[in-house]
Amino acid sequence: MGKTNYKTKQQELLLSCFKALQNRHFTAEDVSAYFQKQNISIGIATIYRQIEKFVAQGVVQKYFLGEQNAACFEYLGDHCHKEVSHFHLKCEKCGTLIHLECHDLEKLSSHLMAEHGFTLDPFRTVFYGLCQNCSQATNSI
Repeated sequence: MGKTNYKTKQQELLLSCFKALQNRHFTAEDVSAYFQKQNISIGIATIYRQIEKFVAQGVVQKYFLGEQNAACFEYLGDHCHKEVSHFHLKCEKCGTLIHLECHDLEKLSSHLMAEHGFTLDPFRTVFYGLCQNCSQATNSI
């Protein structure tokens, strides 16, 4: 019985962390750092395990940003909008990850299916380049 309560407490703690990180992408390491700042001890393996449970429940979305990077996650909030696909832009200079909901990219996805028989996975599609701030900094040099 104690073990069930322990898991429930961990899940409550994780949900509070997710809410604090809402509208941001985060890694398991970010969650661990969040708890360390609050002097809460939860092991990284437990964090990974619990996050995966939330992914399976549709509470958290998992994103893959390439083989060299750890998976990152996004809390979907009380309103699960898993069906709303979006792409990602990743700045190669500062590492910023940007959500991109763009109808033109949805057209690209439709084109790839209709003309090439290829289904694009928006949750695994990342476009790499420079964000606006890094582009401006590079151009001003």
